[in-house]
Amino acid sequence: MNESVDASTLKSLTIGAGADERHIAVRQRPGTSPGLFWLGGFKSDMKGTKAEALDRWGAAHGRAVTRFDYSGHGESGGAFTDGTIGRWLEESVAVYTQFAKGPQVLIGSSMGGWLALLLANELKGRNAAPVAGMVLIAPAVDFTEELMWKTMDAEVKREIKLKGQWSRPSEYSSEPYVITRKLIEEGRKHLMLDGLIEPGCPVRVLQGVQDPDVPWQHAVELVSRIARDDVVLTLVKDGDHRLSRPEDIERLIAAVAEF
Repeated sequence: MNESVDASTLKSLTIGAGADERHIAVRQRPGTSPGLFWLGGFKSDMKGTKAEALDRWGAAHGRAVTRFDYSGHGESGGAFTDGTIGRWLEESVAVYTQFAKGPQVLIGSSMGGWLALLLANELKGRNAAPVAGMVLIAPAVDFTEELMWKTMDAEVKREIKLKGQWSRPSEYSSEPYVITRKLIEEGRKHLMLDGLIEPGCPVRVLQGVQDPDVPWQHAVELVSRIARDDVVLTLVKDGDHRLSRPEDIERLIAAVAEF
């Protein structure tokens, strides 16, 4: 174990065996409940602006904070192109059950929003720390199908089917996102927007109206599917996908502080 510069403790969790084994990096800060449990986005990591801001807020208020990187992301091992929603969900469940103590607030950004909802489902009936609330930032629920596959043209779909992957240019990195056939096909096992969603806790959703990756209408559709009264959707008129500006961080902290 190493002490990171921000005083949270860097730990490692091994998941899977043989060729499926991967080492997941976890950063944990001790503190009181409800703890903050961060689930990052597709191709992002636990040292991003929002995650670091939440960790600082947790430190200032004595709240426990748990962050981790999915396999193929950040400080964790494994190849990004091996990743699927089910694989990253398995890692999320493993980190949560191993490190989350006492009630937790799940905070999911983009893909992490989908994984937060899936994680809450997976935890039902388990002897695990209860989920006290959920804050979702531009939640990309069902994105592999609704925001990727259904929006791809015939040529891209053909390339994915024949070659098994397609390199998608990224606005956020010089490296393209490699979209694999495995990611698309396995994602269909976890779709949520075809029925009611029961998170079992209050939910706060923050969504930028100027988001080019997750349209604000997608967040409205998600909220309409949540079978619960205590759900608040905040639309940020000039907000983008990341919602990482100082004023966006303030909104995020305010939402987390409700729990």
